[in-house]
Amino acid sequence: MLKIGDFSKLSRVSIRMLRHYDDIGLLKPAEIDHFTGYRYYREEQLFTIGRINALKDMGFALADIIRMLEVHDDPEKMDAFLSAREKELSELSKETEYKLMLLETARKRLREEQIMKYDVTVKTIPERYAATVQMVVPHYEDEGKLWGMMAECKTPLIPAEPCLAAAEFLDKEYKEENVEIKVWMTVKGTYEDTEHVKFKTLPAVKVASCIIKGSYDQMGDATATVASWINGNGYEVNGPMFNIYHVSPAQTQNPEEYVTEVCFPIG
Repeated sequence: MLKIGDFSKLSRVSIRMLRHYDDIGLLKPAEIDHFTGYRYYREEQLFTIGRINALKDMGFALADIIRMLEVHDDPEKMDAFLSAREKELSELSKETEYKLMLLETARKRLREEQIMKYDVTVKTIPERYAATVQMVVPHYEDEGKLWGMMAECKTPLIPAEPCLAAAEFLDKEYKEENVEIKVWMTVKGTYEDTEHVKFKTLPAVKVASCIIKGSYDQMGDATATVASWINGNGYEVNGPMFNIYHVSPAQTQNPEEYVTEVCFPIG
C-alpha cells in the first residue's frame, strides 16, 4: 500500500487533484485510516491513474472519464467514446485551420501595407451593348448561376473589344437571402433574347471606382474606401454598385491574379 504522498510522486498527480478525484468518484483510495484520515492506494491503481492521465491528454472531461472507466473492459463501448472524441477534434481542427488561414491573410496584408489604400478615380463608362441576366438568387455566392445562363444562347457570343463583364447588386440594402443581381457582358453582333438572357444597350454611367488585384477578400475594404471617398468629395451615389471583372475565375484559377473594379454610380 502507498501513502497518498508516495502515490502522488509515482503518478505525478498532485495530492490536491487526488483528493478531488476521490470527491467526484473518479479514483477512490483503496483504504482510509479512520483514526488519522490518511489515504492509501494500491500499487495497481497506478495503472488506473495512468489511464486517467492518458484520457485527459485526449481532451476528455472528468465526467466522461468516470463513465469510460466503468466500461474500460468493453472494447466496443470504449471505441464509441474514442470515435466520438476523434470526430469532435477533427471538426475543431478544421475550425482552427480556417481561423489560422484568416490570421495568416491578415498578417500578410499588414506586412504588405500598414494601411490599406486604394486609388479612387472618377470616370464615365460609355454606352454599351450587352448580354444581361437579371434574377433573384438565394445568396450573393450564387452569382455564378446567372453567368451559367449565358449558355442558353444558341449563337455563340462574340465579346466586344474591350469586353466588360460585371455584376450589379440591385437591392438597396445588404440581404442575407433572396438577393437580386444583374450580370452583363459586352458583346458585338446581333442576338435573339432567350428565356433568361436579354440583349440591351446599357446607358453611359459616371462612376467612382477603384481597381484591386488579388483575391475577393479585399472587396469589403475596397468598397468601404470608395464609399468613404464619395462622401468626402461631395458626390452622391445614384445607382446600384457593381463590380467589373477584368480578370476573373473564368480566366485564371489563381486568386492572386484576379483584377476587379469596384464601381459606384455617382451624380
